[in-house]
Amino acid sequence: MSTRERWGWGEHENEDVQRGNRGRMEEGTAERAQAERLRTPAVEAARSHIRETDETTIADMLELVVVPAPSFGEAERGASMRERFRRLGLADVVVDEIGNVLARLPGSGALAGDTAPVLVAAHLDTVFPADTPIRVRREHGRIHAPGIADNCRGLAAVLAIARAMLYAGVRPAAPLVFVADVGEEGVGDLRGVKHLFREDSPWRAARAFISVDGTGVRRIVTRGVGSRRLRITVEGAGGHSWADWGVPNPVNALGIGICELARISPPRQPRTVLTVGRVSGGTSVNSIPDSAWLELDLRSEAGEPLHDLEARSRRIFSQATSEANARRRRGTPALGLTIDLIGDRPTGETASGSAIVRAARAATRAVGETAELVSSSTDANAAMALGIPAIAIGAGGEAGGTHTLDEWYSNEKGPEGVERVLLAILGVTGLA
Repeated sequence: MSTRERWGWGEHENEDVQRGNRGRMEEGTAERAQAERLRTPAVEAARSHIRETDETTIADMLELVVVPAPSFGEAERGASMRERFRRLGLADVVVDEIGNVLARLPGSGALAGDTAPVLVAAHLDTVFPADTPIRVRREHGRIHAPGIADNCRGLAAVLAIARAMLYAGVRPAAPLVFVADVGEEGVGDLRGVKHLFREDSPWRAARAFISVDGTGVRRIVTRGVGSRRLRITVEGAGGHSWADWGVPNPVNALGIGICELARISPPRQPRTVLTVGRVSGGTSVNSIPDSAWLELDLRSEAGEPLHDLEARSRRIFSQATSEANARRRRGTPALGLTIDLIGDRPTGETASGSAIVRAARAATRAVGETAELVSSSTDANAAMALGIPAIAIGAGGEAGGTHTLDEWYSNEKGPEGVERVLLAILGVTGLA
């Protein structure tokens, strides 16, 4: 059975100001109209169910967080999500070739010939190794555990939304597919969603993509911060620090390059940054290293400055290696340079006036908050880069210590955050 068959979806400043004011008024009117369209008994019942079952959502977070899920090692947590999807009664629950777990809301289908699906995803992986001890503790209204907010909150919110829609009988007009995807975090390099949207994938026809990631009730990610991550390795003969002095030193070559990187002033608009994240080399204090390496993280809100920065970084380390070689003792072997691309997150943007952003803004207003449109690096990058309308949105609550062993979650406006995601989804799918 094919994927399509399985899922069932074949002038003057004053005038400028006035136009801007009119645009904002029209936008606000549209948001209110959309919110009003979603005030149906079924949707209100689903919202009530989210609030009434909030303890179940928290319980899901606590059960999922103790299941190890490092990037490239998400199978156990993926199996847990697959079983949870099945127990809820979702349809066509499958695990794809690389470990993404997909499930369809029963009864979701096309109306008026509109067959494009909406994908709602939360990533499975964390930044922590599989052997990281996960000790959950509650303290001063907070739940402390590595990965509790990023992204066990997102996974639990997806389950809560599916549970509420099934309970209340909410039928979206467009097909709705939930995804628990692999490989969102650093070394994962968005591999789960990149696989979803690979060149021959039918999911490229998606109507929209919503990433449920982390916490909060205001932020809407509409601009994908792209990144290029390089591993730069310099290799040589190495030797004794006294007897072989004059043999070129790979650490020296990297040091010259790092000093040049520190002199770069990247553009502020669009925001562009660079970071040397890791450096290593050598075996002892009295040895000339035979190799050294560093990892470089380059980020930007736009593609052109990102690739310009990468090209400049490559030139810097090529020149640095040449400089170190020029200083070597006659007759000693030269250093070699290798630059490997170890991460590539595309840039992208979803227009602030697009239907998916209007839906998310209306949902934010409906829970009593004001939306903030921001830039970030999330699963939504991959969809944005292909022109698929996409956003990332938090699932309520507050968090801190993200990507540390003392990561914490507190449930302030937790249910409201899940309601917001539900309303944003339905604002895109429409109601049958």
